[in-house]
Amino acid sequence: MDTVIVQLPDRGPVVAPGATPALLRMGPGEAAVFGRGEPGRPVPIPLPDQGVSRHAGEITAAEDYWRLSNFSPCATYVVENLEGAGEHVKVAPGRLGAPVPFEFSRVLLPALGEPASFKVFAPQHAYLEGRLGEAGGEHTVSPFALDPTAKYFLVLLALCEPRLRSPSAAAVPGVTEVVARLRALPSCRGLTRSAVNYHVDYLVCAKLRLREPYEEGGPAGGKREELVALALKFDLVREEHLALLPPRRPAERTAARP
Repeated sequence: MDTVIVQLPDRGPVVAPGATPALLRMGPGEAAVFGRGEPGRPVPIPLPDQGVSRHAGEITAAEDYWRLSNFSPCATYVVENLEGAGEHVKVAPGRLGAPVPFEFSRVLLPALGEPASFKVFAPQHAYLEGRLGEAGGEHTVSPFALDPTAKYFLVLLALCEPRLRSPSAAAVPGVTEVVARLRALPSCRGLTRSAVNYHVDYLVCAKLRLREPYEEGGPAGGKREELVALALKFDLVREEHLALLPPRRPAERTAARP
C-alpha cells in the first residue's frame, strides 16, 4: 500500500496546460534521495538548482507519516503544512529521520533562485477505531481515512451537498460552482478552479481510490459523479457535516427547493 506520494518538481520553466505532474509512490520503509544528483546518476527526487547539494537529503515513508533527513552541513530545510495557516517545521543541518505529521506538505530548500521545493502527501493517516483494550494483532486500517478539517474534504462536501439536502437532486456541482460555494470560508478565499481539480484528483487517486480508469477527453463530470456516489453510499459525508459549509444565500435556498 502506498503511504507517501511525492509530487516531483516540474522539469522545465514551461509546463504544458493540463499536464499531469509526475508522482513517486512509496510504501512503508521505502526511501528516496533528493538533490541535484550526479552526472549519469540521477536521484529519485531531482532538484536541479546549483545551490542545492547533489545529495541534499532523503525522505522515508513510514506507516502513516514520513521522515526527512537533512544531509546538508549548514542549510536548514523547512516543511510547510499546506493545510495549515503558516504551520511548519524546521529540519536542522545534519538532522536524520525528523518525523513529519502533515498530510499535505511542501519541502523547501535554500537555492540560488527561488527556494527549491517538492510536495509530499501522506494520505493513509490512521484514526482511532473500535474500543481501547481490544485484543492484540494487526491494527484495523480504515479504507477511507478522511480528515474533516482538510480542504479536500470541503471540496467533497460541496460536491455532495445538493444530494445531501435533496436525495432526488440529479446534478453534481461543477468546478466553478464548488469554488463559488467555498470562497466565503476564510481557508478557501484563494481557492481556484485548478485547486479544486487537484483536490478531486487527490480524492480519486489517494483517498477513495476509485477503480474506474478516467481517460483524457472523457466526460468532465465523471470523476465528480463517482466521488459523490461513493461518498454517499458509505456515509463518508453526512448531513451534520453541512455545518462546515458557509451559510447559503436566500437564492440558493430557494433554488434547492423541489
